[in-house]
Amino acid sequence: MPKQPKPKPVGRPKLPKGNAKAEMLRVRATPDELKAFDKAAKASKQKRSEWIRSTLNAATEAGV
Repeated sequence: MPKQPKPKPVGRPKLPKGNAKAEMLRVRATPDELKAFDKAAKASKQKRSEWIRSTLNAATEAGV
């Protein structure tokens, strides 16, 4: 009986070491805040999480 090929794993392939985000930050926001975040993210052509991350990084670099 011939060997069957090994099935491919299901899901997204693992990211290379160092490329995965290490921590998750959970923040509570009102529905109005989320709408404002989404509007700002869309205006800058980013996903909500990307916009929040870039905004927090800019504030950190500015020393706020």
